[in-house]
Amino acid sequence: LDGGPARPDPASRWQPDGIHRPSAVFYPDRWAWSDSGWRGVPRGELVIYELHVGTFTAGGTFDAILPRLDALRELGVTALELMPVAQFPGARGWGYDGVHPFAVQNTYGGPHALQGLVDACHRRGLAVLLDVVYNHLGPEGNYFAEFGPYFTPRHRTPWGPAVNFDDRGADGVRAMVLDNVRYWIRAYHLDGLRLDSVHALYDASPRHILSEIVRVAQEESARGGRAVHVIAESSLNDARILDPPEQGGYGLDAQWSDDFHYSVHALLTGECQGHYADFGRPEQLEKAIDRTFVLDGGYSIYRGRRHGAPIARQTGDRFVISIQHHDHVGNRARSDRLGSLLTPPQQRLAAGLLLLAPYLPLLFMGEEYGETAPFPFFASFLEPALGDAVRRGRQAEFAAHGWDRPIPDPQAEETFRLAKLAWSWPEATARAGLRRLYADLLARRRTWPPLRDFAHRSARLIEGGRVLRLVRGDGHPARSLTAYFNLGDRPAPLPSAARPAGTSLLRSEAARYTAAPHAASDPAVLLAYEFQVFGPSDWRTA
Repeated sequence: LDGGPARPDPASRWQPDGIHRPSAVFYPDRWAWSDSGWRGVPRGELVIYELHVGTFTAGGTFDAILPRLDALRELGVTALELMPVAQFPGARGWGYDGVHPFAVQNTYGGPHALQGLVDACHRRGLAVLLDVVYNHLGPEGNYFAEFGPYFTPRHRTPWGPAVNFDDRGADGVRAMVLDNVRYWIRAYHLDGLRLDSVHALYDASPRHILSEIVRVAQEESARGGRAVHVIAESSLNDARILDPPEQGGYGLDAQWSDDFHYSVHALLTGECQGHYADFGRPEQLEKAIDRTFVLDGGYSIYRGRRHGAPIARQTGDRFVISIQHHDHVGNRARSDRLGSLLTPPQQRLAAGLLLLAPYLPLLFMGEEYGETAPFPFFASFLEPALGDAVRRGRQAEFAAHGWDRPIPDPQAEETFRLAKLAWSWPEATARAGLRRLYADLLARRRTWPPLRDFAHRSARLIEGGRVLRLVRGDGHPARSLTAYFNLGDRPAPLPSAARPAGTSLLRSEAARYTAAPHAASDPAVLLAYEFQVFGPSDWRTA
């Protein structure tokens, strides 16, 4: 480049030998697709399963995922969401330090293997979403600045220089990002993109880059004849991300809403520090289900200021919720999952809250059977100084929050191995029961009409705040469903109004889910952390 050292192409489609080595030619049109009849999954039917390719299986490749697709489809998943697969340093990483945004990670199997995975998913009725990072690039092997003004000093992200969307030379940078959107959807037949941390996409242009991304995705959707979803990760609690441009918004299909996760996690674990400082009371869970954002303009203890704005028009299918995902597990000192933090009844309660809430659910790989393997942050930077800096930085970050013990070394291969799933739920165990509960609830989302209604719901605390009552549907007994969640560690009376309101359709502490008959079977009592669902009697077999 300019008489200097040889460089790989930053827009390379394939880096078979890693980030610093020569770029290879890849012809995406040579794949013989078998999905000509595929039309995608409608937004309201999305059940998203987030997975990390390297740790989802022992093999850690796209091909190794294939034998597990039928199990995911049987569970009730309708969409895989892959953590970033754009080429990053070394063989191990979360993917958010990618530096070749068009190239598919070589250690996962490369570009043809990704095409094969997507094709196989479509044959089984599964959509595939990809996590993409447009707010920054990684620190190692990032040659973009040598090729043009791809970064701007006007803004800065927590991870380094901001991508230049509104400074001098921004036109070419914006074009590169939009080409990247087209490429993933067209070359790999992807069904959507999850945009990482859009609150760190700084753009003062008259037409924000987010609305441009949506426009390009819609063009590709029309071109390919299938549904394509653009979903934002945002910490802003601002529904303008979803509003159409004519109303001053960006027009995205959906956004993550972490207030639900914070509400469930803080209430069930008792952790109320850091991100959870604003949560921990039953009223916040009630609000997260009834009105989406808990922080909707009120004061945030964690931020030291007011935060968010109320939801005005958007229905629940515009929001993705979870009880755990990669960030909220991996950015903990122990990187411990709910399978290690909660009792089996609490895990079943959390599953019911997630899958009966009026939103789009996201499952983090393994949660459906109570995986206990941690998911620590891991990386494989090639430059020793950078690896050391990451190691010290992670330790210092947790020390600042009072953690005085060592954390797993991010650069160690053993840290990566710790995150591998057990992928095991032996019959007659709590794991098998939990997975059966997930499968049953996901099946009911397809067959019980009010669970497909994202507009009508009512969540209220009763019994002195011990029990949460959730009504899905318009309230008419023949068209609605009522669930009662015992949020406490002691039995609570089931409200007498529940019995006339309908037939008991599901009980989380039934032997089918607990792996053993429970000592208490009084239908008028909610056991500790139990939930029960009521509705018309003919839904019992629906």
